[in-house]
Amino acid sequence: RAGALAAQWLTPDVLRWIVAGSFIAIALWTLKPDTMDEDTRLPARGAFVATTIAFFIAEIGDKTQIATVVLAAKSSMLWPVVLGTTIGMLLANVPVVLLGSRFAAKLPLKAARMAAAALFLALAAWVAVRGVSVDAQLTQPVERIQASRR
Repeated sequence: RAGALAAQWLTPDVLRWIVAGSFIAIALWTLKPDTMDEDTRLPARGAFVATTIAFFIAEIGDKTQIATVVLAAKSSMLWPVVLGTTIGMLLANVPVVLLGSRFAAKLPLKAARMAAAALFLALAAWVAVRGVSVDAQLTQPVERIQASRR
């Protein structure tokens, strides 16, 4: 019942405007600079915890995570999959962290914020004009539910 009600309310047009609005909100949030002073340093534990939580949330449902689940399901031993995933993530992220720490002081943060905001605004405009592509197989059950309610 709740699913049918949600499907009735969350039509593709409504979802399109939710996504476009989300992109606009992110663009505006991107323009707001951090309030931490330049000379304030995070304690090592605080940076570790913040990074761990941010990385965990960002990676939930990611293609890499899904591939890891599939590999773990097919493997008779779990540790090679865990070790391979960990080393792969380190190889992908350590260079970015090292480059970021080296060039952070040289990057014009205001320009980076403006460029990111412009990108999110462009995405919002694209979604608002073009909509979000939804596979026909996914919309057919929703359309049947909506038709049965009329």
